[in-house]
Amino acid sequence: MSQTLSVLPLLAVPLAPLVGSIAAGVLGTKFGGNTIGRRASHTLTIAGVLIAFVISVMTLNAVAFDGARFNETLYTWMVVGDLKMEIGFLIDGLSAMMMCVVTFVSLMVHIYTIGYMQEDDGYNRFFSYISLFTFSMLMLVMSNNMLQLFFGWEAVGLVSYLLIGFWFNKPTAIFANMKAFLVNRVGDFGFILGIGLIAAFAGTLNYGEVFARSSQLAALIFPGTDWMLITVICICLFVGAMGKSAQFPLHVWLPDSMEGPTPISALIHAATMVTAGIFMVARMSPLFELSDAALNFILVIGSITALFMGFLGIIQNDIKRVVAYSTLSQLGYMTVALGASAYSVAVFHLMTHAFFKALLFLGAGSVIMGVHHNQDIRWMGGLRKYMPITWMTSLLGSLALIGTPFFAGFYSKDSIIEVVHASHLPGAGFANFAVLAGVFVTAFYSFRMYFLVFHGKERFDQNPAAHHDDHGGHGHAHVPHESPWVVWVPLVLLAVPSVVIGYLTIGPMLFGDFFKDSIFVDAAKHGAMSELREMFHGSSAMALHSISTLPLWLAVAGVVSAYYMYMVNPALPAAIKRTFMPIFNLLENKYYLDWINENILARGARALGTGLWKGGDQAIIDGTFVNGSWKLVSLVSGAVRKVQTGYLYHYALVMILGIFVLMTYFVWLK
Repeated sequence: MSQTLSVLPLLAVPLAPLVGSIAAGVLGTKFGGNTIGRRASHTLTIAGVLIAFVISVMTLNAVAFDGARFNETLYTWMVVGDLKMEIGFLIDGLSAMMMCVVTFVSLMVHIYTIGYMQEDDGYNRFFSYISLFTFSMLMLVMSNNMLQLFFGWEAVGLVSYLLIGFWFNKPTAIFANMKAFLVNRVGDFGFILGIGLIAAFAGTLNYGEVFARSSQLAALIFPGTDWMLITVICICLFVGAMGKSAQFPLHVWLPDSMEGPTPISALIHAATMVTAGIFMVARMSPLFELSDAALNFILVIGSITALFMGFLGIIQNDIKRVVAYSTLSQLGYMTVALGASAYSVAVFHLMTHAFFKALLFLGAGSVIMGVHHNQDIRWMGGLRKYMPITWMTSLLGSLALIGTPFFAGFYSKDSIIEVVHASHLPGAGFANFAVLAGVFVTAFYSFRMYFLVFHGKERFDQNPAAHHDDHGGHGHAHVPHESPWVVWVPLVLLAVPSVVIGYLTIGPMLFGDFFKDSIFVDAAKHGAMSELREMFHGSSAMALHSISTLPLWLAVAGVVSAYYMYMVNPALPAAIKRTFMPIFNLLENKYYLDWINENILARGARALGTGLWKGGDQAIIDGTFVNGSWKLVSLVSGAVRKVQTGYLYHYALVMILGIFVLMTYFVWLK
């Protein structure tokens, strides 16, 4: 029996982190006179996120087991004609699950930050930012209309900008946060165009009202073209997702965002912000189901991202960048699932990925702390005996990432591969190849990093580039050490869902009623989910069946290849590099996309801007219209002034001549 959720606890979910953020950001910084110290700042922000998490879990429980729902407007901000701009919440299976993921990962990151940022001067400011980010993301996932969705969308982008450039005295961090900001503006331009088209043709921004009119939108043609309006709307919305969820070619900001502190990588660039685009497309499934062209576009973009970003992970030596490219690749997998109309599978992978990728990022941060802020995996090795908890949790996260049977990543990743195989869209053939090849690539780069960090010869005392780090750490060699409890406890707590969450939830999330009123699929046109449902016979049976499937053996081949090349025959990678140097250079330069952006697009935009400024503004507007107008007036007035002589006989002569001209004119007319 369904019930309606109470509005006050729901309001507390986003507002509790906001209150903590304001307290730490105002009272804990110079702005408020440093009224409260570090302990009070992290206590207030953690308490706010903990309250949000507890209420989110209670909400999820009510939604999943009691059928509880909530969809109401809380505040009307503005009414323009028939268009209402409102603030409201929509709580169903999709938003309740996202609330729990966001608040749980955020809580783990808050606790972890106590240990990771303890030496940083911006400690209180950092807690304020991450708590503000949590508020922004919650407003995004809980919204019931596109105005609030856009507010949350832009707010997470703003806080991401602040966090990537947190160390604002570091030039690379400033470059990275500006790059993230600009690339996301490109995507957001498409996103706001999509929202504008919906407002113009549907006359509303409320999800339910838009979806009710979707069939009317599907019958319209985009003015001045022969394009379907719904296709234009969906592609514009997805361009926004390409920026936020880092899809090719708008992915270039995410690897550079590793310049921010490691907790940010886990919170924003693995578990929450970059999944906002995936969430948005799943929420808009009633619209996307009406356009096969848009779905095929999504499928191809996701396939390119899943495979080619994985290749870049193979050659990275910075531990955080390996995990960053892994994030890009996995976001590509989620996008592929969206294109195959398997929205629930995409969101399922979003959830499982959030846990094990946050675990891998925080594990990477623990390693960085243990080896005194060295991030180059070539100068690690043998850390297993020095950092046993970090080692074990990182191993569990890596096993989940590569799709090991019974681990969380296996259930979501294998489901994506199956639905792509069942899809009948034109791009499905390439997508099928990309997701299968990506399995080997993911296993290879994941365990390349794992073996180089935790096994083999100890190399942490041989780092030729040892130098002072951003935290003022020591540059000379130290024996590695396990991180403090505030760092490893979140690792352990994240490792648990990384192992079991897929096994426990695949049934209700993919084949049950959990998303019944959140996600819409036209089974007659897109039957991939129906085929997947027919093949599913339980979590255990799915894992056992994988022994006879290609993805498992591709993953095993990737792990074995990484072990042989980096543990048994370490000279082989260098030999391969020499043989395939052009390909290595292509990967090293990230397919030259940064070069193209900086030297062609940016310079072209600058040249265009300069041309418009000098040719349009200075020459035409200023030179012709502004300066030209006063020059013309001056010229005319100079000529007319000569007629004004002040002599009476001149004026009399002009009058007589005027009368003569008029008389001649009228005579001529007769």
